[in-house]
Amino acid sequence: LYFCTMRIYPLSEGSFSIDQTKVFVPFDTQREQIQDRPKGSILVEIQPFVVITEKDIILFDTGLGYMNNQGVLQIHDNLMSIGIHPSSVTKVFMSHLHKDHAGGMSYIHPEFQERFVSFPYATHYIQKREFDYATGVGSASYIPEDILPLREFSKVVWLDSDEGEIEGGIKYQVTGAHSKFHQVFWITENNETVFFGGDDAPQLQQMKSKFVAKYDFDGKKCMELRQSWLEKAKQDGWTFLFYHDIATPIWAAR
Repeated sequence: LYFCTMRIYPLSEGSFSIDQTKVFVPFDTQREQIQDRPKGSILVEIQPFVVITEKDIILFDTGLGYMNNQGVLQIHDNLMSIGIHPSSVTKVFMSHLHKDHAGGMSYIHPEFQERFVSFPYATHYIQKREFDYATGVGSASYIPEDILPLREFSKVVWLDSDEGEIEGGIKYQVTGAHSKFHQVFWITENNETVFFGGDDAPQLQQMKSKFVAKYDFDGKKCMELRQSWLEKAKQDGWTFLFYHDIATPIWAAR
């Protein structure tokens, strides 16, 4: 898919229903009805993104970390299917470390039965406070063993301020909205801006409605941020990447 001067590809891992158990259950949108799932279930897509700029191949979040039928990490398979070898990814940006976003940060090699970092040649940008929380107090939404290999990994940039700029016209901001130390990212190149809001801005419909979710750390703040981002996006023509949107993964605000 080509949007603006950057190339953007959604890396869908499929549709899932999820309820209070925090278990992601595969969902066939062609044959199943969400009302047939446990009460309170919501329907989401799991969808990392790869953005190709003039200087980098950037991955936003890493999916569930599932293996396909051939024993290949799903996100690796998805990248290779569009002609991108996983070793060519230069930067990995993590919005937060819930298991549906961080599961693919590492994997257990089927032959050696050891855990490896999934993108060993990429620099990873991780919010340090989110990592400490995920591997410390945590909750059912985190799987520490998926992310612990990054603690000793040499190519991690530990972000520890509330906002900042990364080389190549990339900015981040800690919102503390969906999770306690959730962060969002902007890439600006050739006067065009791509925005990745992670689970603060997961679906197009949530951008357009005053929606407060119980599953957010601060649902009211999430709603207010979405409204302010949408206004700014319409003024400046941002392109949104929606991690959990089944129908509209990429949306250009005009």
